[in-house]
Amino acid sequence: MELFGTDGVRGLAGGKLDAFTVMRLAMAAGVHFRKKAKTNKILVGKDTRRSGYMIENALVSGLTAVGYDVVQIGPMPTPAIAFLTENMRCDAGIMITASHNPFYDNGIKFFNSTGSKLSLDDEKEIEAIFEDTERIQESFAIKKAVGQSKRIDDVVGRYIVLIKNSFPREMSLTGKRIVIDCANGAAYHVAPTVFEELGAEVIVMANKPDGFNINTNCGAMHPEYLAKKVIETRADIGIALDGDADRIVIVDEKGEVVDGDKLIGALAIHLKNENKLANNRVVITVMSNQGLETYL
Repeated sequence: MELFGTDGVRGLAGGKLDAFTVMRLAMAAGVHFRKKAKTNKILVGKDTRRSGYMIENALVSGLTAVGYDVVQIGPMPTPAIAFLTENMRCDAGIMITASHNPFYDNGIKFFNSTGSKLSLDDEKEIEAIFEDTERIQESFAIKKAVGQSKRIDDVVGRYIVLIKNSFPREMSLTGKRIVIDCANGAAYHVAPTVFEELGAEVIVMANKPDGFNINTNCGAMHPEYLAKKVIETRADIGIALDGDADRIVIVDEKGEVVDGDKLIGALAIHLKNENKLANNRVVITVMSNQGLETYL
């Protein structure tokens, strides 16, 4: 059975991603990660979709059933899961999200102990274990070997400090007015705080998730609303994220939308002029516009 797509496992919550499927997937993933286990911990985060609660509980059930301890950190951006998995010395990290998709979809992204996405071979092995009922049953934990879960709420501060420390100390955002569209998603409590603590005047949009309004007429897929707000408030820049905050679109002070390809092009030229472009090389995806390659 082919579970993994181009970006983890994704589908209609309660449909392809029902509780039984998710629990079995968690068991299969736990068996896979067990081979290189060092700490017996797996980190689980999510975005703000209502179905995230159901999927999270199913994941916890499956992982603890095969003996893993689970650390639940609630709504956090996908990049935070990658960072915190390694930072908290977990064997793996799992993000529950369907990224920029509507609320009724959801998905599961896996990260290894270094915070990297799984290889195709890893995904194929998890799929094979998923189909192997006998192997899963042989991995069931009993007595004291059954795992446990705990929820940690203070990791938000740890991630905010990381982001702030990546900002050049000689620079300041004091005096800058920034509009941030959080897409009613995972970064609704992180993004505004980061920019405020770096000195910016922050105007926040779409930061009141209700489980259903994620990506709805907001965020990186609908930058026109951000552009209007930037002009109305005479802001210096607008930043739109998607539901799990791994996608960004910029709006300049004139309300012009700057997409990912334009951002990569501008950053590449800037870094090259500063002699900071490693190996004079830029990595792009198959989704990038051919014009970007020509420009560079």
